Amino acid sequence: MARIVMKFGGTSMAGIERIRTVAQRVKREWAAGNEVAVVVSAMAGDTDRLVGFCREASPLYDAREYDVVVSSGEQVTSGLLAIALQAIGVPARSWLGWQLPIHTSDAFASARIGSIDTAALAESLARREVAVIPGFQGVADDGRVTTLGRGGSDTSAVAVAAAMGADRCDIYTDVDGVYTTDPRIVPRARKLSKVTYEEMLELASVGAKVLQTRSVGLAMKEGVRVQVLSSFTGDDAPMADQLPGTMIVGEEEIDDVERQLITGIAHDKNEAKITLTSVPDKPGAVASIFAPLADASINVDMIIQNIAHGKGSTDVTFTVPSADLARSMETLNQARAAIGFGELIHDTRVAKISVVGVGMRSHAGVASTMFTTLGARGINVQAISTSEIKVSVLIHEDETELAVRVLHSAYGLDAEDAAG
Repeated sequence: MARIVMKFGGTSMAGIERIRTVAQRVKREWAAGNEVAVVVSAMAGDTDRLVGFCREASPLYDAREYDVVVSSGEQVTSGLLAIALQAIGVPARSWLGWQLPIHTSDAFASARIGSIDTAALAESLARREVAVIPGFQGVADDGRVTTLGRGGSDTSAVAVAAAMGADRCDIYTDVDGVYTTDPRIVPRARKLSKVTYEEMLELASVGAKVLQTRSVGLAMKEGVRVQVLSSFTGDDAPMADQLPGTMIVGEEEIDDVERQLITGIAHDKNEAKITLTSVPDKPGAVASIFAPLADASINVDMIIQNIAHGKGSTDVTFTVPSADLARSMETLNQARAAIGFGELIHDTRVAKISVVGVGMRSHAGVASTMFTTLGARGINVQAISTSEIKVSVLIHEDETELAVRVLHSAYGLDAEDAAG
């Protein structure tokens, strides 16, 4: 017998028929003797609809009331799945975030999970009940409902798995695993059987949409084994414990034979480039740019500082999420006198391309291969950022697909070469 958390996303819960399909999949795990907790997202499109209602009611809405509204989508699906399970003979009940409870910070709309009381959940599982838990939500110390930010149901599932000591956390999505790159761009991309936490964290942070970044970080911290699976398979699909998807695990679980120099290539068009010209070349000048952005909770990624044509000044270029561009420009313009820059130039027609792999730690030449390959196809690199297991470049968005394809081939990830 295993203790399993199963998480189903919005596309898996999009309507009664799909919810019934989910119920059958849950029943298979329950009938095999496993203790099962299920974490669900709202139906596809529902959260966007609820967010729209809040904005329509007031552009300056209260974040506490916003959380009450947007968390209702998961309440609906958790109740419906419990009903669907009961209808096929599986004892089940839904548990809202405040009923367990799932304790979070009071950063409404972007709360972080602090702890989960599992006593009631353990009693429910001991009675052979399936516990159905709405993702994305919790409760602050003052008793108010909180939400974890978009994509937060993945984090909810990993947190529940960690709290209840689950053997595995299965994340069911509309893809059947983690691929070497987006198969819609490169049909020869391969599904990987295992990916390390670090690699998945980097892939998620640079554009791979399979898992929410926070959920991967939490899984790595708590040592939760996570598997990515497709919910869109037939009733005769293998059981999840036969590993039909991709396992996210510690590096020690991946043999040297399985380890590739590069694990995957990700792309992200949700980037915007900002250049400040004629910034005074003096100590503290760069801090005067990035301190206001940090205070506004705006994440900055790639940074380049060049000596400008004017003596004693520099040009500073960096990237921010495109959704934060307007707020970034407003913040910088408000600080213009303190920074002392000349012009603020922005560009949204950019994309970030990243190559990720733990093999970089012990192999030289990864960056050289990337730059040589892109240069040979006439793709100009506008900015660069690196980590121990990642190299990212900024290019023109029109060259995104070409860059992904040629890099996928250059690193030997095409179907006949990739391991998965």
